[in-house]
Amino acid sequence: MFYLQTVIVWQIISSSVGLAHDAGYQSVPQIIPQVSRQYHFIDFLNVGFEGSYSPVSTLKAVESKHCRCETGPRVWFSGATAPVDEPVSVHFRGPLRLHRFAFYTSEHFVLDQRASGSWQRTAYFDAASKTRQNTVFLTRAGAHSECLGKALTYAAEDGISKSDRPTTLSKHALLSSDQEFAIFADNPCPESGINNACGVYRKGIPAYHGFAGATKMFLFEFEMPKETLAPHPKFEFYDLPAIWLLNARIPRTAQYPNNADCSCWASGCGEFDIFEAMNATEAYHLYSAFHTFQGIDDVGSGIQPPAYFERQPRGVMRGGVVFDSAGHVRVFMSDAVSFERNISSAKLASMMYRLEVSTPYKLVLPNVTAVRPILEMTSNAIHLLHKAGMTGYVVLTLASLVYLIM
Repeated sequence: MFYLQTVIVWQIISSSVGLAHDAGYQSVPQIIPQVSRQYHFIDFLNVGFEGSYSPVSTLKAVESKHCRCETGPRVWFSGATAPVDEPVSVHFRGPLRLHRFAFYTSEHFVLDQRASGSWQRTAYFDAASKTRQNTVFLTRAGAHSECLGKALTYAAEDGISKSDRPTTLSKHALLSSDQEFAIFADNPCPESGINNACGVYRKGIPAYHGFAGATKMFLFEFEMPKETLAPHPKFEFYDLPAIWLLNARIPRTAQYPNNADCSCWASGCGEFDIFEAMNATEAYHLYSAFHTFQGIDDVGSGIQPPAYFERQPRGVMRGGVVFDSAGHVRVFMSDAVSFERNISSAKLASMMYRLEVSTPYKLVLPNVTAVRPILEMTSNAIHLLHKAGMTGYVVLTLASLVYLIM
């Protein structure tokens, strides 16, 4: 009774903040479906919110029929682009051929401000020159688990076969439908552990950090050709290529688990789809979407604007995504994309100069603030104030709140 009354008081005090999902968020109106149109760039504004997710704390007997997973105390986040400001892995699904990839960071950059900061390339891959800098290619070709699915392994030159060591992707590597590989930073994780830098991860995998930085940019040169294999019910994503980002915690435990507790994905630790073909009727339309709880209570559906990029099945495409320092995220396609070691704000603007004469699609994400469960807050407060001899004051204050609504 005390808990319920206290929660009611807290909700009255914090009337602008409520619940959606199990993390304590206010549900806001869903995006109204509209007729989709083609654009050259898509802007997400006001990205980032205060919230939390449940990290995996325990993986037990993962290769047996009795495998199970447990989650630990919630991880709280806030700030521009949160939770996608955490380290992320980059994922690719066929039909796709990757020519070049680059990751950049900036100390401070705001889109559409020509005097803003510059970008430094910290990871790079070029298939033609066999260049691989601060990148590791992994694929799900390891042991199978009823809970977790296939384990990560190093990817061979074809991107999908298992390798015993890091390998550079071949320029001839072509993913077919449903086939995937991922790119991580070439920075090995410390030992698996809930309080360690990479959190808990699956035993025996090559565990690497994701690409870190709140202000970051990813650039790509790639092909998404038409699938040449015949349609078959075995395909889950037939002729539906994609490039997307995941909180790097997700693939290190389970990208496609049978148990939601085996991954932080369902609790909202973060996914961003950069270019994804969604269904057979729109196989040549590439959509962008956030899969977080900023404005929706269904992380699976995500926030996807009615705007798409045209997939070119017979040509090479160039594009990328910029996460700036002010919560502005821009996805774009441009033939002017280049991959220099350093890119000034003026140079980046020149990559987009053709885009600036076209009309962008702009989607403003809602303001969302999470509320920590009152008992968690109380427990922490009592613990801290007890050291200062103020426990009685905390208990008296909570008792007073209950009295107010009785």
